[in-house]
Amino acid sequence: MLGKLNYCWRVLGTGFCFSVFGLGGVVLSVLVFPLQRVCYQDQNVRQARARKVVHYSFRFFVALMDTLGVIGFHVYDKQVLKTLKGELVLANHPSLIDVVVLISAIPNADCVVKAHLFKNPFMRGVIKSTGYISNADPQGLLEDCERSLAQGNNLIIFPEGTRSHGGRLNRFKRGAANIALRAQCPIRAVLITMQPSTLTKGVPWYRVAPVKAHMHLQVAKEQPQLWLQDEQPVSVQSRALTRYLQTYFHNQVEKL
Repeated sequence: MLGKLNYCWRVLGTGFCFSVFGLGGVVLSVLVFPLQRVCYQDQNVRQARARKVVHYSFRFFVALMDTLGVIGFHVYDKQVLKTLKGELVLANHPSLIDVVVLISAIPNADCVVKAHLFKNPFMRGVIKSTGYISNADPQGLLEDCERSLAQGNNLIIFPEGTRSHGGRLNRFKRGAANIALRAQCPIRAVLITMQPSTLTKGVPWYRVAPVKAHMHLQVAKEQPQLWLQDEQPVSVQSRALTRYLQTYFHNQVEKL
């Protein structure tokens, strides 16, 4: 009986939290970001301020889910994440809220978002104000990512490209490797686990885990290395680095 009540509570709590998330996006877009446009004329400063607002808003969202008992969050190495600057943050992608938790833990985080979200009424204002990068144009994407990292932003990328399913990593795409090779920036690997699995790809939000899920997010103890081979074409280096990152993340996740 208590287990069923807890399950129903978590379904209601999940729906409430996502409603707050959507409403928060509208409030920021209608009230907060227009005020910032008036106060800050420089676009880079304005976007940095907007990202800080989103950082604290996502911290509130994570705290809300945790407080309501929907999901327990355990973020380790907080001080390391707070002091990142100009790093390419690579993470595995087991759940819908991975990027939210990462942005809540990493100040001045930038990320790549799917082009269709620019038409989402709840999110488009946030995305445009923060300057988050669209994946609509592959060539422009690389240039935007390189520029963002050069400005000192921390760029969050999921090498899988989409959420994993069943606890297994998807085959890595070459986007992360191309960005790393082009920007020649430090790589910071972050490992995420969600036990039991919930908010995965293809599963509706209301189909919550049978018991309360816990997310653990930590900086990998052994970081991947970016190696450059000038004598090799970039395409060859990109494929090799992608294979290396796939093996690296597989081994790191297996240790958790």
